Amino acid sequence: MRNAPFEIRPIAGAIGAELYGVTLSDDLPGEIISAIRQALLDHLVIFFRDQDLPPVRLLGFARRLGTPIEYPFLRGIEGFPEIINVAKFEHETVNFGGVWHSDTTYLEEPPMATLLVAREVPEAGGDTLFANQYLAYETLSETMRGVLAGLRSVSSSGKADASRTREDRIRSDGSADACKLLVAEHPVVRTHPETGRQALYINRAHTVSIAGMTPEESLPLLEFLFRHQVRPEFTCRFHWTPGALAIWDNRCVQHYAVNDYPGHRRIMQRITLAGDKPR
Repeated sequence: MRNAPFEIRPIAGAIGAELYGVTLSDDLPGEIISAIRQALLDHLVIFFRDQDLPPVRLLGFARRLGTPIEYPFLRGIEGFPEIINVAKFEHETVNFGGVWHSDTTYLEEPPMATLLVAREVPEAGGDTLFANQYLAYETLSETMRGVLAGLRSVSSSGKADASRTREDRIRSDGSADACKLLVAEHPVVRTHPETGRQALYINRAHTVSIAGMTPEESLPLLEFLFRHQVRPEFTCRFHWTPGALAIWDNRCVQHYAVNDYPGHRRIMQRITLAGDKPR
């Protein structure tokens, strides 16, 4: 991205960049917001360090990028229903988001993007991995791309890999709909509405089957794709520091919260932005 009004430093060959020289709590002009959005489209996930973003400022900035929506299973923090705590405490063993996934693909209109800010982080560990789903699709053989063309997948909020990672937070912060089962069907390969590029749009946490097939019939194809779409060369890794903010494009990115800090706490706050129906 040439002539950007801030510095952009890619952190890996496939995905991810840190942005420097912008204070997100300021009343940013429209051209800066547009440049941030373009950096997100170019790099798929972008990071900012040392930002002063208490909830009111975090929500204010999020509203400049899109429309914040409430998470279906957890109550928001007091006074801010769109902001949820993503926490793991010292006594807990399972973390929230500790499986490769795109956020809430069991919704008919999954979120466009997610903002995650670090409040408390362990001295070591607690990184997040991100994977480029454009590359996951583009590196498949032409024959495999032909096989996937037109296929649809079924996502469920009840898949055990994901539901287990949010059990602790539902016990403490569960909403009235915490036990509700949500199911949606989406293309296996979606076309990004802004870039026009195609991306794999299944994930291990929520995808249960190929539409029209039983889970057993779907399993071999899905297992191959689940492994392929998070190959190391498609990924980047981000080390959190207090006040760091990540924004990722949920339409073409998967992420994984690494659970490697036993006996320590990690407190984050998250906002998701409304998206559209995948096509």
